[in-house]
Formats: sequence, C-alpha cells, structure tokens
Amino acid sequence: MNRKARSNFPKDVSFDKEFMQTKKQKEEIVSDVAERARASKSVVFAKYAGLTVKESMELQRELRKSGGSLRVVKKTLLSIALKSVGIDVDARSLEGQIVAAFSPDEVTAPKVLVEFAKKHKALVIAAGSLGEKSLSAEEIAALSKLPSLLELRAKLAGTLAAPISGFARTLSGNISGLVRTLHQIAEQKGA
Repeated sequence: MNRKARSNFPKDVSFDKEFMQTKKQKEEIVSDVAERARASKSVVFAKYAGLTVKESMELQRELRKSGGSLRVVKKTLLSIALKSVGIDVDARSLEGQIVAAFSPDEVTAPKVLVEFAKKHKALVIAAGSLGEKSLSAEEIAALSKLPSLLELRAKLAGTLAAPISGFARTLSGNISGLVRTLHQIAEQKGA
C-alpha cells in the first residue's frame, strides 16, 4: 500500500508494514485478523481508495461507536486468516485496496459501511460474510436494512407495553365515567 493511501486512515487503524515483513510479523497479522473474524458475527470488505483522512476517521469513529473495528491488511494474509476460521471468502479475488470491518453483531458493520458509502462515493462495498457464509455486496446492502438487536428489543418492549397501556387507559376511562355518573346522581338528589 502506498503512503498516500495509508495516510487516509487514522493512526489507530491497523496496517501492514510498508516493506517486506518477516514470517513472524505475517503470522501475527494473520492471528490478529483471524481473532477479530472469530469474534465477529459479520465482516464487510470494502474498497476505500479515495477517502480523505477526515472521512476515514469518521468511518472509524462510527464503527467504533457500535463496537466494531477496521483492519487494512494485504489480501493474501486476509485470505489466509479468513480460511483459518472457516470463512468462505477469497479476499484475493476482490479488486482494489480492501478494508475489513468487523462487527460484534450481524448488522452493525453492514449498517455503518452501507450508510457511510451512501454519503461517500469513494467507499465501495465489495463483499462480506455472515458467520462462515460469503455474502455479495447486494446481500450486505440487504443485511444493512435489518433492524439491530437494540432496535428489535425496543420494538418488543413497545409491543408488550401497548396492551397494558391500553388496558390501563380503558380502566381509567371507565372509572372516571363512573365517578362523573355518581357525581351527577349526587347533584340531582341533592338539588
């Protein structure tokens, strides 16, 4: 990767060394990527050439907020790491410079990268994986439209609370109606 392309990402984004790496360094990179992939439920691969430093920092920040991480790594090492954890994606077949986004759940990385790609045309979704299954860019886009676990929990809580709230309103309406009726009867008898 050239220096200009590397300068597009913040310093805390993990990169391979520019020059020849020792076998030990390559093994450490493969081990790190394999561990991230093993801990992730989904991984998204995107072409990132053309992003500015500000844009790449924004992407990193958005992904980190959701508990995800980014890793730029040579495609050969990425393929070896993915194969070692059973993910069926051949990173060498992907075109261009690739960044891998790792996600703690199924939809975080797809959601963040697809939304970011809508605003920044330089980021292009290339492929991804869900568990061990390989996904196309179109499948990643479809996955990004699914609600997150937090959104599903909120919907479930709302669904469970709605009948109880309705029942409480009905009871309070009946009680207030009874009170008004009794009040009118008391006024008629007292008059």
